[in-house]
Amino acid sequence: MAFSMSGDGDDDEAAPMSEINVTPLVDVMLVLLIIFMVAAPMMTSGVPVDLPRSAAPRVANPAPPVVLTVTREGFIHIGDDRIEEIHLSERLIAMKAANPELAVHVRGDRVVPYGEVLRIMGRVTAAGIPRVSLIAEAEPGGAAR
Repeated sequence: MAFSMSGDGDDDEAAPMSEINVTPLVDVMLVLLIIFMVAAPMMTSGVPVDLPRSAAPRVANPAPPVVLTVTREGFIHIGDDRIEEIHLSERLIAMKAANPELAVHVRGDRVVPYGEVLRIMGRVTAAGIPRVSLIAEAEPGGAAR
């Protein structure tokens, strides 16, 4: 509270002033507003990563990906053709030579250990195919969580 202490003797001047100086309050609120406006997009972006850049042009009509399946028994199939793991790299290198933009989608049975599927994916990337993806089924009843 502010007091006016003039010596005139008027009782009205000795009364406390009822006005509040809102300028500091407005300044603080504007600073907080700016901080939240700047910080809000950073909080929704998730984990910060440094994404790679590529100068390669986008393909207008990409070729359908090659589907590589690892079955419950551990057999490997490219499309419908069963292939031995020792011949997998040779076959993928030949396919990559025919189509440089080759993409491979790996389907692993649910009971196959993660390490086995990851080892097969490693063979795909070792064959010079960097575009490798895992395929999963969507949860019944809607979008995956």
